[in-house]
Amino acid sequence: MSVAVDPVAAGPGTSGGGAMRVGAGAGAAAMDGARPVDLARHPSGIVPALQNIVSTVNLDCQLDLKMIALQARNAEYNPKRFAAVIMRIREPKTTALVFASGKMVCTGAKSEEHSKLAARKYARIIQKLGYPAKFKDFKIQNMVGSCDVKFPIRLEGLAYSHGAFSNIVLTGAKVREEIYTAFENIYPVLTEYRKCQK
Repeated sequence: MSVAVDPVAAGPGTSGGGAMRVGAGAGAAAMDGARPVDLARHPSGIVPALQNIVSTVNLDCQLDLKMIALQARNAEYNPKRFAAVIMRIREPKTTALVFASGKMVCTGAKSEEHSKLAARKYARIIQKLGYPAKFKDFKIQNMVGSCDVKFPIRLEGLAYSHGAFSNIVLTGAKVREEIYTAFENIYPVLTEYRKCQK
């Protein structure tokens, strides 16, 4: 797990609001207010919401991308721009990058279960086109979570003592517990620079 800092996202004098991005990329949402928060697991009382999960799977067969793009629905292929077929499904709302080697990347799911379900649906589409596609080595590669800390942050003070940045992006999470742990570690620093309300 690493912390990436974004020096450009909010310039000097900006309030930064109370939104903070936590995860392996970027996002913006609020905590899950539907269920009571387990304070033993989330001492801050805030649970970062998963916004995007990137997973990979090996279909274990060579693919003719041009043929797939012509026969599959919601598929596009422009080999001059990118060496993969881009496929989309609505439920769960995701995008897949399908490579000629049989490797596939699935992105856009909001839970681990939805990521696996979407990857299986893409594999089934490839199977229906006549390929002996399997479902090998499914793996979550990256997760993005976001939350609202519910208070404005004095970015000037935070920037002065912790470098010039406004957005916090924690990268490299492979499981949701890593996102939660990273957030709980950074939360006390944010509360230290909480803006006084007038």
